[in-house]
Amino acid sequence: MRTPNLMIDAERLWSDLLETAQIGGTTKGGIRRLTLTDEDRAVREWFRSQCERIGCTVRIDEVGNMFALRPGRRADLAPIAIGSHLDTQPTGGKFDGVLGVLAGLECLRTLHEAGYETNAPLALVNWTNEEGSRFAPAMLGSGVHAGVFDRAYADARQDPDGVLFGEALDGIGFRGDERVGSIALGAMFELHIEQGPILEEEGRTIGVVKGVQGMRWYDVEIVGRESHAGSTPMRSRKDALSAAARLVIDVERLARDVADAVATVGMVAAHPNSRNVVPGRVNLSIDLRHPDAVVLDELELGFEEVLKTLEAESGVTATLTRIWDSPPVPFDEGCLASVRKASEDAGLPWREMVSGAGHDAAYIARVAPTAMIFIPCAGGLSHNEEEDASFEDCRAGAQVLLQAVLDYDRRFTDSVPEPQRSRSGAR
Repeated sequence: MRTPNLMIDAERLWSDLLETAQIGGTTKGGIRRLTLTDEDRAVREWFRSQCERIGCTVRIDEVGNMFALRPGRRADLAPIAIGSHLDTQPTGGKFDGVLGVLAGLECLRTLHEAGYETNAPLALVNWTNEEGSRFAPAMLGSGVHAGVFDRAYADARQDPDGVLFGEALDGIGFRGDERVGSIALGAMFELHIEQGPILEEEGRTIGVVKGVQGMRWYDVEIVGRESHAGSTPMRSRKDALSAAARLVIDVERLARDVADAVATVGMVAAHPNSRNVVPGRVNLSIDLRHPDAVVLDELELGFEEVLKTLEAESGVTATLTRIWDSPPVPFDEGCLASVRKASEDAGLPWREMVSGAGHDAAYIARVAPTAMIFIPCAGGLSHNEEEDASFEDCRAGAQVLLQAVLDYDRRFTDSVPEPQRSRSGAR
């Protein structure tokens, strides 16, 4: 039995991408739509109305995750999810996360218009706070759903202005009644731009994502001694910023020396941040990634040794705190087989790859079979207002997404017996 050859409406998908880009749109053509802001509330309301228009029931859990449910022929099966996120970076683009949600919406519209009934129900999901740019850590909503974090932990996350996640969620009116994790998923497929250059460089349209590399976030505090910039001799200084500068270089050196490792210092705050005061304290972040957890351990030990050297040579104290650990995640072979088949059936050039970025799928893979689909983005650029993807690649990605879900629905339900009926015909 072949999956039906339904075709998504690429013009409608593209129109949705451009329309939602106006919610939090920036003058440079990007989006600033931080989670749990007024802009986030507006796009959530748009999303809910679009889903309800095609007959979906929208349910929201206690941390704001949104599930648009479309019934299937068999109510005894857990829904197959399609999902990503609608929040963005402070200077984000129009495709990161958004494409996965809107392509999923287009898939549901295509099925609705064709009157096609899947065996399993379907769920289109908007996960809360994937980016982690306002409330750390990233992928918070999917993490709570998967049991990695609890609701209390999520509610207590604090943004740079001291606003709590729970306060902000209540403030935009999107705390739902569904208990976190209570909407079980039978599988999940996530479409996303690659956020890297490989597909574009190789001229391939589809990335069949085998898994996500491990990621760790650290906070570092370096404490020296504030003193007068003009009257403190260089030999007497305990300059926290100078020590931090050495650390930044050492972090880069350690990562460059290890194959497939990447490490980034993305946030630095010097105190008291005065022109004529030797900085007495610096807080900075480290983002470390590698496909192998053992290598991550080794690099973490390397960071600790670097800090010991800094303390000995600069007279400062330095503290490394791991605030987030997302282990390497392999995706489900059954879901991947459906993505491969959909790519082959569409005649699209594809390759297998590992995601360098974190995604909600990494947490959902702990509780349900999961896979990801990548399409190219221009120049491999993401987390940037100039982020771009072509109309044709978005069309291809959405089509592969639809066909992969339908193929998985057919194969998955073939292996699950239907509940026995009584002689009267009742279940």
